[in-house]
Amino acid sequence: MNKVSGNQLKVPQEIHAYQLDGKGGILPVTDKTEATAVQPCWIHIDYEQPESLKWLNDTSLLPDSFKEALSGESCRPRVARQGDGTLIILRSINLNSESVPDPLVTLRVFITDSLIISSRHRPIHAVDEVVDELKKGTGPFHSGNWLVEILDFLTDQVSDFIDDIHGQVIELEDGLLDKEVPERGVIALIRKQLIVLRRHLMPQRDVFSRLASERLPWMSNEDRHRMQDIADRLGRGLDDLDATIARTVVVVDEINSQLADAMNRRTYTMSLMAMLFLPATFLTGLFGVNLGGIPGGDKAHAFAIFCTCLVVVGGGILWWLKKSKWL
Repeated sequence: MNKVSGNQLKVPQEIHAYQLDGKGGILPVTDKTEATAVQPCWIHIDYEQPESLKWLNDTSLLPDSFKEALSGESCRPRVARQGDGTLIILRSINLNSESVPDPLVTLRVFITDSLIISSRHRPIHAVDEVVDELKKGTGPFHSGNWLVEILDFLTDQVSDFIDDIHGQVIELEDGLLDKEVPERGVIALIRKQLIVLRRHLMPQRDVFSRLASERLPWMSNEDRHRMQDIADRLGRGLDDLDATIARTVVVVDEINSQLADAMNRRTYTMSLMAMLFLPATFLTGLFGVNLGGIPGGDKAHAFAIFCTCLVVVGGGILWWLKKSKWL
């Protein structure tokens, strides 16, 4: 790649514009800045900002085929190479206030040995973490080291998010043991988040493995080893994700079982009540007809005797139900 000067890196409305000093810190990007492999430049933009988007479409620092991907037209994790540059699309946990509808945000990166151009729309906390480290002088030294640090923070956030969801599922399981059925929609939301995570994190693990295996000139052997460790860690997170999805299936089955048991108990109770009152209903209906010749119709104590008979019949039915272990 040709030399990159500070004039080419003047981006309107940029979020971050730094030059790595090669010692873990940063330098400001000025007109005299020259990006090198030892001191690469990093430009971070919001592609929804009109002026930043215009610069992205007009710049000659990256191939035209990558501009569309960096401007928000692609969100599935992937890696592509063209010339000296590599395009990487990553997914991160959405830790912003509106994270419930969409658990993931997208980070798009074009990287060479001397230049890093990254874009996003919603804030990504992994980027903020790397910026904080650079400001403290303990950040990455070069392009490959920068990418490994970003991916390390992304994977940590994914692992923490999976652990949180796993904890929610365990709380639901414990609640079911106490006969506490969760509110409608809680399980559906958890399963939706798990499925979305799995759909995007599976190819992201493949992206990490490919970056670790390819001989990219701006990555050292130590960076490749760390990249493989990150890929393995994400793989273990995906195993936990699959286990959590399986546990939600068990939770749903248990909820359905408890609801069915409750319905069966109510139906059973109503059946016993019907069995108890059916003879009494028959007798009161029989003796309640308005016809001549009803036994006891001319006796003063006939009603009391009839009520006593009803009590005896009811008691006999209760005794029989209990003896038959229906109660």
